Amino acid sequence: MSTAVGPVEPVVSERRHHLDLRGRHFLRELDFTPEEWRHLLTLAECLKADKQQGREVQHLRGRNVALIFEKASTRTRCAFEVATHDQGGHVTYLDPTGSHMGHKESTADTARVLGRMYDAIEFRGFSHATAESLAAHAGVPVWNGLTDRWHPTQSLCDALTMREHVDKPDAHVSFAFVGDAADNTANSLLLSGALLGMDVRMVAPSSLQTPPEIVAAARAVAVTTGARLTFTDDVRAGVAGVDFVHTDVWVSMGEPVETWAERIALLRPYQVDAALMASTGNPETKFMHCLPAFHDRGTEVGEELFQQTGLSSLEVTDEVFESSASIVFDQAENRLHTIKAVMVATLGGSDGLASGPPVGEWRA
Repeated sequence: MSTAVGPVEPVVSERRHHLDLRGRHFLRELDFTPEEWRHLLTLAECLKADKQQGREVQHLRGRNVALIFEKASTRTRCAFEVATHDQGGHVTYLDPTGSHMGHKESTADTARVLGRMYDAIEFRGFSHATAESLAAHAGVPVWNGLTDRWHPTQSLCDALTMREHVDKPDAHVSFAFVGDAADNTANSLLLSGALLGMDVRMVAPSSLQTPPEIVAAARAVAVTTGARLTFTDDVRAGVAGVDFVHTDVWVSMGEPVETWAERIALLRPYQVDAALMASTGNPETKFMHCLPAFHDRGTEVGEELFQQTGLSSLEVTDEVFESSASIVFDQAENRLHTIKAVMVATLGGSDGLASGPPVGEWRA
């Protein structure tokens, strides 16, 4: 169960903002305005309160959703399935062997078939171009569960989790992403933070910093929101005073062992350990990770990495992962509530909701 900082009370009332996101795709943060991004967060807060208090209204009754997974998942799959069931819909799960997409049938043709049978499609896979092709041809909303470029369901849940754990407006929140700042999670965190006007620090070696075109896009958003963006290889300067420290895995399975050794050597100074957390100078700094994390030898992969590298943990030590500063499982839970908000907003009725009682708003 997530723990919110400060008392919050759900209030059932008519929504003040009437943003209609029906029929919209959810592929990357750049496709949304700051107001729309905040709207999704507010909707997630409301839906979470409704579920926890046993008064959830099913806004997706009769809806059918196709879940396409080229890459395996725990949190993304479970969140989409539970969210759909909670809201009265139905899902079909397609793993890499469950369809002909990309093998005997093009992505465009698959999209046109599924769009005739389903009300929406979730895609989690390798190339972002595949998600774009699905969106271009399906005729129904397409949601990005992760691609090589973006991970927007993660950044949305991270934003909700940060809101719950710090008692200040979004624009006063600071966080540092430490590690491989060129990966999909880092890209999405940067853009989400820019949309919310946050103080965002991308802390990474220069060869693994955010791609220039994504930096440019984030800076363009920051001009309109007042976000403060920092890109540095200096760990101590990058994490000074932050409210949150984020990280992600350093290596992906399937990469050659030689890649592991090179990447690990490059990122060793960026491991989130007790010393790094202390160097923030903020005793309230929280640790965040999208999971899974290589923090011990308790998995086959963790043991394989240990045998190859001699390290019992990589991007985060077990000491930090299991500490009171760690809120990684609050993040994991919030995948459900934020994904549900995306589904309701894009498949629901006016203001992102189907017909029925209004969803509650939050009052601090």
